[in-house]
Order: sequence, then C-alpha cells, then structure tokens
Amino acid sequence: MLLRLDFHTDVAPRLLFLKSIGVDNSRLGYIITRNPFFLMEEMETLQARVNYLKSKRFTAETVASMVSRAPYLLNFSVKRLDNRLGFFQQQLGLSPSNTRTIVARLPRLLCGSLEPVKENLKVCEIELGFKANEIQHIVLAVPKILTTNKQKLTQIFNFLHNTMKVPHHLMAKFPQVFNAKFLRIRERHLFLQYLGRANYDPDQANYVSLERLASSPDEIFCTEVALATPEDFYLFQKTL
Repeated sequence: MLLRLDFHTDVAPRLLFLKSIGVDNSRLGYIITRNPFFLMEEMETLQARVNYLKSKRFTAETVASMVSRAPYLLNFSVKRLDNRLGFFQQQLGLSPSNTRTIVARLPRLLCGSLEPVKENLKVCEIELGFKANEIQHIVLAVPKILTTNKQKLTQIFNFLHNTMKVPHHLMAKFPQVFNAKFLRIRERHLFLQYLGRANYDPDQANYVSLERLASSPDEIFCTEVALATPEDFYLFQKTL
C-alpha cells in the first residue's frame, strides 16, 4: 500500500492536513507509524470528521491533542464517532460537557472495542458494588478505569475493601488508587499496620487518606504518614 503512494500527491497533503489542524511536527511520525492507513483516507472525509468533532464543541487544541494520542481516530466515520459519544453519555448518564472531558482525556475510547468498557462497567456495578453515581465520579476522575485490566481492578478493590476495610464512598472519593501498583498499596498498608497507624477512617485521629497512601513519594510517605524513616521502611520490605 505504502509503496504505491506518491509522496507529493498522497502523503504530503495529509501531513499538511495534520499540521493544519494543530498536530505538532514531533507527532507526525508517531501517527503514521501507528496508523499508516490514514494516508489512504480522502481529504474531504478527514475534514468532515474534524468538523464533526468541532461541532460537538471540542476545541481545535483538543482535537489536535486527541488525534496525536489516538492515531486511528480520524479513520472512523462520523456516524461511528457519534455512536461512541452517545454510548458513553448514555451509559454513564453524563452531560455532554463531561462526556467531552472523558473522551478528551482518553481519546482511544473512540477507537477501541467497547467490550472491555462494558465489562469493566459491569464489574464496577455488580462485582464491586459501586453505585451509579460513584461509578460516574470514578470514571470522570480516572477515565482509564474503563479499560483497566479487570484482574488488577478487582485485586486492588478486594485488598482495599476486605483487608484495609475501606468503604466504597472513600474509594470513589479517591479513585486514582486504582491506578496505583498493587504491591505499593500492600507494602505500605502492612508497614502502617506494623506501626499501628493503619487507620483509614476519616472520623478518627491519625487518619491516612488513600491519596497519601498511594500517591506520596516514599520519603514523604515514611516521614509524614508513617512517622518513620525510609530506612525503616526498606528494612520492613525485606521481611515481606
């Protein structure tokens, strides 16, 4: 396919098109490497798809960013793009503005299969027991959770809920915890438990938030959360 293309009549106009919609020069190679089929799309069709996204109130800068991070985006018809936006808005009960926010942050949602998304939504609702408004809040904060590996999702949830006794509403308040590494959460909880500081109830003294547990750098976690030294933590890790 590529060998049959003429650079001046087939390739150059499409590169110039990408530049015209705001894609940075540094992303052109990435886009073509990931999606060489883009070079076979008609120019009028590409423009129609960009116009559609802008008609849905995505800004020019957002469209450029989405195309740069999800190279297959402009290969899909306006009808498919419209169906995808409608799916996320309806499935999650989102406003058009929040739907744009999610898709802008994770544009590959418009390109990939919907099956993993549907499965993760069912997992959150049926297996993990989150309420509809909690799922909505979680997805708005961490769109990536829609495509996260199901096993990782359930592993972290089970540890938080069954071992650490963290209730659903606190997980929904800081859903970024599902982006953390399970090993980090486990090691830090066990260290706090060893020190008698594993308290995740905000109504009690010495409360440790999920944010500080999962996101703090090791030194901050040790000195400000565990009230210990990094050396104490490293020695403890060797006993696990």
